[in-house]
Amino acid sequence: MSDKKVVVISGAGISAESGLSTFRDSGGLWEGYNIEEVASPQGWQENPKKVLEFYNLRRKQAADAQPNAAHKALADLENHFEVVVVTQNVDDLHERAGSNNVVHLHGELRKARSTKDESLILDIGAEPIKLGDLAADGAQLRPHVVWFGEMVPMIEVAAKEVVEADILIVVGTSLVVYPAAGLIGYAKANISKYIIDPAEPQLFDLNEWVHYKENAGTGVRKLAEKLKKEHS
Repeated sequence: MSDKKVVVISGAGISAESGLSTFRDSGGLWEGYNIEEVASPQGWQENPKKVLEFYNLRRKQAADAQPNAAHKALADLENHFEVVVVTQNVDDLHERAGSNNVVHLHGELRKARSTKDESLILDIGAEPIKLGDLAADGAQLRPHVVWFGEMVPMIEVAAKEVVEADILIVVGTSLVVYPAAGLIGYAKANISKYIIDPAEPQLFDLNEWVHYKENAGTGVRKLAEKLKKEHS
C-alpha cells in the first residue's frame, strides 16, 4: 500500500449517475420546488412543512439510489492509498460504496438535528421528519443540511485534508460554489491534480491539472487504475 494521501472533492455529478437530480441543471427548480423556498433559513421560517416535505422526498430518493462505478472505484482506492473524500453531496452513496473517511461539507440527508442546539443530531435513515417531531431538547427537528446563507461548519476540516494531499482529484463538480470552490487553493504546489468532468473546467489554470473529459463512472475507474499502477 502506498503512503500517498489521496483527497477527492466530489460534487453532484457523481450522484447524478446514480439517478439523483442536481438542482443546478434545473433552472432554480428542483423536483418542482423553488430552491430558495426549500433550502434557506427564510424558507424554513415561512413554511417549515414545505421544507420538510422536500427533504423527505430527497431522503427517500437517496435511500433508493445505489452507489455507481465512480463511488465504488474511489472506495477501492482505500486498499492502495490513504483516501479522504470531501463531498458537497448530502447523500450517503460514498459510505455505502465502502468509503470510510468522508467529510460532508453540506450535511447529511439521513440525519436530523434540533433547531435550537446544532450539536443534537439524530441518524434517521430514510425516515421522514414531520412537524411535531422533536429533538431531546424539545425543539423541532430539521434536516441536518447546510442551507443557502448558513455557515459551512466542516470547511476547516476539509481545508486541512486538502493541505495534506499528495494527490488531489476533483470529480462531479465545477467548483463554482463557495466556500467549496476555495478548497483547491489549499493544495500544496507540485502535487498531482486531476479533474474528471465531461465539460471544460471554468476556474482552473489547467496547466496544473490532468483533465479526464469523461463522466464520473468512466473517468474515476480509468484514473484509479492509473494511480494503482504508478504507485504499486
